[in-house]
Amino acid sequence: MAASKKITLASARTIPFDKLVLSQANVRRISHGQTIEQLAEDIAHRGLLQSLCVRPVLDADGAETSLFEVPAGGRRFRALERLVKTRRMTKTAPVPCIVREPGSAISAEEDSLAENAMREQLHPLDQFRAFKALIEAGLSEEDVAARFFVTVTIVKQRLKLASVSETLLAAYAAEEMTLQQLMAFTVSPDHAQQEQVWDAIRQQRYPAPAYTIRQMLTREQVPSSDPRAQFVGTEAYEAAGGSVIRDLFSEEGEGWFKDPALLDRLATEKLQLLAAEVRAEGWKWVEVALHFPYGHKNGLSRVFPEPVLTDEETAARDALRAEYDDLEQQHAGDGDLPEEVDARLAELERAIEAFDARAFRYAPADIAIAGAFVSLDHDGELRIERGYVRLGDLPIESPAAPEGDAAGVPEGETPAVQCVVFTIGGAPQGTEPAPEPDEAETDRPLTERHMMELTTYRTLALREALADDPDAAFLAVLHAMVLRVFHLSGDSCLEITTRSTSPDRSVEGLATFGPATALQSRRDLWAGQLPRQSAALWDFLLGLDADSRASLFALCAGLSVNAMQLPHDSRPAAIAHGHRVAELVGLAMARHWEPTAANFFGKVTKSRILSAVREARGEQAAQLIDHLKKADMAREAERLLAGSGWLPQPLRTPGLDRGALPAADMDHERGTAASEPEARPEALPAFLAAEDGTDPEVGDRGSYAVAAE
Repeated sequence: MAASKKITLASARTIPFDKLVLSQANVRRISHGQTIEQLAEDIAHRGLLQSLCVRPVLDADGAETSLFEVPAGGRRFRALERLVKTRRMTKTAPVPCIVREPGSAISAEEDSLAENAMREQLHPLDQFRAFKALIEAGLSEEDVAARFFVTVTIVKQRLKLASVSETLLAAYAAEEMTLQQLMAFTVSPDHAQQEQVWDAIRQQRYPAPAYTIRQMLTREQVPSSDPRAQFVGTEAYEAAGGSVIRDLFSEEGEGWFKDPALLDRLATEKLQLLAAEVRAEGWKWVEVALHFPYGHKNGLSRVFPEPVLTDEETAARDALRAEYDDLEQQHAGDGDLPEEVDARLAELERAIEAFDARAFRYAPADIAIAGAFVSLDHDGELRIERGYVRLGDLPIESPAAPEGDAAGVPEGETPAVQCVVFTIGGAPQGTEPAPEPDEAETDRPLTERHMMELTTYRTLALREALADDPDAAFLAVLHAMVLRVFHLSGDSCLEITTRSTSPDRSVEGLATFGPATALQSRRDLWAGQLPRQSAALWDFLLGLDADSRASLFALCAGLSVNAMQLPHDSRPAAIAHGHRVAELVGLAMARHWEPTAANFFGKVTKSRILSAVREARGEQAAQLIDHLKKADMAREAERLLAGSGWLPQPLRTPGLDRGALPAADMDHERGTAASEPEARPEALPAFLAAEDGTDPEVGDRGSYAVAAE
């Protein structure tokens, strides 16, 4: 049996730095991770830890020259070059090198690729243990961060892993859990609780995400995103003696308030102080709660503020707005406004705001019978709902009485006995003619059964009559819808139920979403015109012209739309009908909504981000960002898809949207010139381009210089 051939390693030697040149065969062309400046500082601090791999440079005849090219170790070469340029190292300083023979069967490109591909990143657990050893040796967290070019937060995060049970650290080292899961366990210092939660999630069919682990460990605490925590604030809570568990691994700085009772007390006290200001306005009642149950306004009527500006003041305000709009339009294309124009716009804005601040006011009589609800919204902001009237506080509406003494009572006097007069079979009921002695029992009230029979005839006749009169039917349906949508007391004989489901206030961006603000403006406009007493609503609607009725009808119909897809509310037929309505009205969501890192890309997987970029901008654009981390990929996807009109599937209208609007439509809707060129999807992202704007493959060392970043 022949002996196996022994491996011979390439020789090592030192070569003066000025005899080294960067090889064209170096495969690293794109900067990713530490910068050359950071590597240079590290070499200056601790020296060169890894030799360069070099090959002799041959002349045209194949003979060796005095130069050596560097195919593997380009970043180290660039760092040494920077030290020479900054006069911190001489150009003839010897550099440790591994020298390949000129005729080696292994190419320079293969050496460069192998050096980068075969290396293994330091395991986070090893990094944690190394940082811990340095801290125990006397270095501060700031010193460790400075020496290894990471933030102090990164050092704190790695050291925080010391609070995790050794059992969990061993599970992570054995790749039984992810780093994100391990970091989630740091929110609790209780090792027994950590291991209990770990045992529980290991029994699950699917791996538990990090947020589930945090929830299981902090069930007794209140998250910092809770409205109460947002309202009170961390500083006030801690000043009152409360403690907060902070999650170092959260980009948003999440935490948990450990004392829910203290948080409730502080929030209630602060809310009561603010409610006192509302009470000072004179309302009959003010109810205060951190959160009111759903439907707390059901059965209540409502009063609305009334305009208090005179005709002259209204005209003055309109003139100010017209001047403001004219100035804005005249200088719409200007980059910087002239100083005098900017000052005039600010002056006009202040004057308009002064008018608007007193443009609407509740009448004292309304304040005397109405009340307000004071609570917190989903963002922890103060929420005040004014103008609600309880049923018992509504003014009693007296029926119109006949003029003079037509009813047998002199004008200005009240009859001793009041009765309701109704007619059955042509004879007035309620009068008291002298009955025949034998028929004294004939005037007793109709039986319930008989009343039901008679009104059944009338109901069917009324249905037929209304079905035969489209205009009257439209008015009757409109009356029923307005009663419901505007929460007026009273009822309709039509059994039509109209609801306006409130959207989830936690959805980001609703306050500035164009359609939402436009819809609220429409509603407020009509709310200010409708009568405050429901009994007057019918006559009010009769007095409207056909266009006004149609406008109010469309508003009520629009407010009743519910095409929200909720996890607990499966309505496939309703959602399908919503698509048909959207198709009918030509709903183009791309004119109102655009995907961003906040509203879409940051909430989906990397695979879905790449699919969106690929669909909207093509495969080449997707390849530009496929190597990025999730947060960077989300931000870059937002940049790439800006103005593209791309929509996720739930926002598309079948038959109208196919992922993007035509460019001309988008330009028209966004007010941009159609000829303005769009950003090229194939352009490199800003953070992938060279910092100095030059070609990264061209250096300053002649034909040998390439980017080895």
